[in-house]
Amino acid sequence: MQEQRKKRRRRRRRIKWGRLAAYIVVLAAVIFAVRGAVGWLTGSSDRQEKQQQDITAQKNSQSKGSLEAEGASIPSPEEENDATDSLDEAAKPDGSQEPAGGTEPEEPAAPAPAEEEKPFSLADLDNPDGFDKRPAENGFVLENQQMDINGLDTTRLDWGQGGDLDEWNRPAGCMQYQEKYGKYNAHFIVDSPEKKVIYLTLDEGYENGFTPQFLDILKEKSVPAVFFVTQSYAKNNPELVQQIIDGGHELGNHSVSHPSDGVSSLGPEEQRNEVMGLHTYIKDTFGYEMHLFRYPAGIFNEQSLAILNNLNYKSIFWSFAYLDYDVENQPDPAESLQKMVKCLHPGALYLIHAESETNAKILGDFIDEARAQGYEFKLYE
Repeated sequence: MQEQRKKRRRRRRRIKWGRLAAYIVVLAAVIFAVRGAVGWLTGSSDRQEKQQQDITAQKNSQSKGSLEAEGASIPSPEEENDATDSLDEAAKPDGSQEPAGGTEPEEPAAPAPAEEEKPFSLADLDNPDGFDKRPAENGFVLENQQMDINGLDTTRLDWGQGGDLDEWNRPAGCMQYQEKYGKYNAHFIVDSPEKKVIYLTLDEGYENGFTPQFLDILKEKSVPAVFFVTQSYAKNNPELVQQIIDGGHELGNHSVSHPSDGVSSLGPEEQRNEVMGLHTYIKDTFGYEMHLFRYPAGIFNEQSLAILNNLNYKSIFWSFAYLDYDVENQPDPAESLQKMVKCLHPGALYLIHAESETNAKILGDFIDEARAQGYEFKLYE
């Protein structure tokens, strides 16, 4: 009995060692197969490379043999450099030497004229992505998504920023209207509370002699602005309109006739004529494309906003304005400056009238004070 157990143990050990030996043999075979495949691939690559080198050498040899058969010598690198220098000497424009063969030297090609560097303009101060490098030079053309104006509300709305303020000193009415009408490309404020930026805009219904002063101040302070002009203003003051454009400022559309009841009081086709009539005149006269519109007296309605959007315009309102347009009753400069500074807020759209003598007196001081409080002025586009 005991002898049988011993035989079974010996048989199990033989089977165990036999299996282990079989595994070792299989593993070795796999290793040799992998090494053989790698060697074959490497050798194949080497053979291809050597074959390519042989072909190249054979071609060079044939070329050299052809040259020698024709009696030509193969120049060394130093000789090639000397030959190049000789050709350069022969091609001198003063005619001191002629190229080999006695042929007339070819006149060197005229160098391409260097692109004239354009002088700095205020348009360089703000260049958001998607705009040309000098966005205010010839204006800008929008491609707004078109909207159906049928069924939109035609109730008259009179815009004013109101007196309720949020935690960033921004008029609450601006935030509400921006949320409600922003889909029509209407802008009442720039909603960026983390950025202390001001966008300065000036309305030009008629010229009262102060626009040159405004332009001088803006140039001195390196501040860009948007000037909204009417058609009568552009026709009566073409030199000032050109100065606005040349100064790198944005030229905005303030309608053809500045209707006292607002553009939105007109029918859709008349509204289009009020906008595009001035647009076409400015483009034909000054080569400038406008894309910003300001409603006369801030009177608008929902349908009118959609019409402006479909004309590829942005409707620009304001988050600050005050009673500065009555030239017969101008506000006190000190009080006006204090009011403008007190209302500073991020993303502000400041509206001031360019016919105001008070504004001409305090604009420079306002810019300095706003910057002292950490604000920067950018061009609204």
